[in-house]
Amino acid sequence: MVKYFFSAADGKLEMSDKFIKNCWVDMIDPTDDECEDVAAISGVPEDMLKAALDEQERARSEFDEGCSMFVVDCPILEEGTNGDSYTTLPLSIIYNTNCIVTVSLKGNTVLKEFITGRERIFCNQPVHFALTFMLNNAKRFLYCLKQIDRKNHRIQSEMGRTMKNTEIIQLLDLQNSLVYFSTSLTSNERVHLKLSKVEAVKNHEDYEDLYDDVSIENKQAIETCNIYKNILSVTMDAYGSVISNNSNDSMRKLTIITVLLAVPTMIAGFWGMNMPVPGETGVSFFETGWFWLVVFGTVLLTAAIALVIVKGNPFKRANKTKRRRRKDRRDKNK
Repeated sequence: MVKYFFSAADGKLEMSDKFIKNCWVDMIDPTDDECEDVAAISGVPEDMLKAALDEQERARSEFDEGCSMFVVDCPILEEGTNGDSYTTLPLSIIYNTNCIVTVSLKGNTVLKEFITGRERIFCNQPVHFALTFMLNNAKRFLYCLKQIDRKNHRIQSEMGRTMKNTEIIQLLDLQNSLVYFSTSLTSNERVHLKLSKVEAVKNHEDYEDLYDDVSIENKQAIETCNIYKNILSVTMDAYGSVISNNSNDSMRKLTIITVLLAVPTMIAGFWGMNMPVPGETGVSFFETGWFWLVVFGTVLLTAAIALVIVKGNPFKRANKTKRRRRKDRRDKNK
């Protein structure tokens, strides 16, 4: 899809149905034919137009045939089976003396703000356009990082009540998102440095101030991303230890119960083949009743011991509760 925009007299963008000089060409997942047409009328090399159509394209800058291209990574939200997650996609900003061209595989939130007029840009000032986009893109990274942090806190509160595989997978998705962000922000910083060396920026005081804002926002995003990444890594390690401890405790209880349940089984095995049982010919219950009393008594005793091990000593819990209440009353009287 290809759209053409130009700056009106009041500074707002208006759409055009054809290419005009000093316009902005917004290309979203263009076809080969569309790339050929835009390359022919704008003078931008076709290989530059197709650079950002590769999802794995790294952030970089290129200058060729009077055209300047800056490829930067942008955050996007993706829907998944286990919830939403963040990743990055490349977007290229290309300009020459004829126009500005932006190319991406998907729609970009920052460019939508340009189109709606929330951010004033001028199509005849390509350097200002690129710097403004990079500034808002860095702010977008910060916004997404805040959303990741909020989601992290929500997942932690849910895991505090019940620990399921779904929450753990969501934490892994957040961790992957932070890895993508960290790599993209570092790559974008190198592109920003290249843009700062453009002669138009060095010779324009307003552009220098705008670049300083871009650099500050991007560095803040890098630091924030590293902090959240470290926090999430520590959280994952802590939950791994909790899961391991819970598994060990469950296995200990199951092992004790298994050993205890083996006692009545062993008794039944000893006497089952050698002792007469009620129901046989000539055998009365009174002759073998003591044996059944021993077996049933052992089973009940084993069940009681297993219950105490699994649930804890109820008398001990009651005494602990009484001591805590007495302490609370003493503290209250003081």
